[in-house]
Order: sequence, then C-alpha cells, then structure tokens
Amino acid sequence: MRTLAIETASEACSVALFEGESEIAHDHRVMGRGHAEQLVPMIAALPDKGRSDRILVSLGPGSFTGVRIGIATARALGFAWGAQVLGYPTLALVAVRSWQPTPRPVTVCMNGGHGEWFVQDFTNDRPDGEVRSLTPNQALARGAQAVIVGNRAREFAALLGDDRLVLDLLPDARSTNLLHESRLTRDLAPVYGRGPDATPIAQQGPK
Repeated sequence: MRTLAIETASEACSVALFEGESEIAHDHRVMGRGHAEQLVPMIAALPDKGRSDRILVSLGPGSFTGVRIGIATARALGFAWGAQVLGYPTLALVAVRSWQPTPRPVTVCMNGGHGEWFVQDFTNDRPDGEVRSLTPNQALARGAQAVIVGNRAREFAALLGDDRLVLDLLPDARSTNLLHESRLTRDLAPVYGRGPDATPIAQQGPK
C-alpha cells in the first residue's frame, strides 16, 4: 500500500511518501507561514505526484490555520484519488520521533500560541493523560518527565532548572511510519488543544 503523509501543524511543513514501510520520498521545510502556498506543490513534486492508496494527516494541536490547511488538502486528494484518509495527533508524532532507537517516557512541549504551550506526557507508546494548553508557570507547576521534546522543550527545561534531557524537535511527516495504528483515526476533526479565542454570541451573558 502506498501512503502519503502530510504534516502542517507547526512552523514546519512536510510531506512523505511510503511504499509499505519504506520511504520513497520526503520534503520538510521550516517556513513559519506559507503552508497554503507550498503544500500542494510539495506533494506534486513527489513521485507520481504523491498519488496514494492512503493519506495520513496531522490533526493538531498546533497552528489552527496549518491544521485546517492540511486536513482540507487531505480530504480533497482522498476524494480525487479514492484514497482512505486518516488523521493522527501531532504531539504523538513528536513523541515517536524521540523514541529512536528505544521508546522512553517523554513530555512533549510545543508552541500553543497566546504565550501558552501544548504539553502532554507519553509512556510506553501511549499518551499518559490529555494534551493541555498551559502558561509557562502552569507547566512549571505541572512538572515533566526526565526527557522533554518539542519546539518549546528548551524553555520548559530552563524553567525547571535541572539537567533533564532536551530534544528540540518539530513534527516531520517522514516519522508517521513509526506511529502505531491505534494512533490513527477516521475522525478528521482538528485537535485544538484549547478553547476558542472568542465566546459564541449564544454563550455570552446579557450586557
């Protein structure tokens, strides 16, 4: 089975093409913004323009815009190719990147926007609790595993003030073949990790 993986939930934009477990091609770019303009050309530059039997796409949490771009692209290609489309949680992808060659307990700490971090523990190939969006002070009170990974791992470790191992990692689509099948879902609803910035009118009290 040929699989296309799409990752757009952070400042990195990446795609990877697999034949079974073997990687055929890969492109990973750290761009901050511009995922909408770059993603489709990156896929088109893959062998056979990335055409696959299955598509894996990041569900977040991460950049609201990036997550939506990735899911919309995966849906469109899945419809055009008649391919199965499955989602995966971004923080789980970061965790498995850090587990080579051996899985170990880690805390993933990624940029969450608005001065907050997305934080989640992973132990024995599974999430240990739900992802939380925390201020740095809340993260400090929460604590962390002996290994912290992600694009805010260094800041978190500096707050803790000890000698924890830090791996500054971004999500990368080429690591999706390391995800356990149980991490994949047909439900393509974005994982935002925190509530909306605005309160819906229906929920607002009288003025």
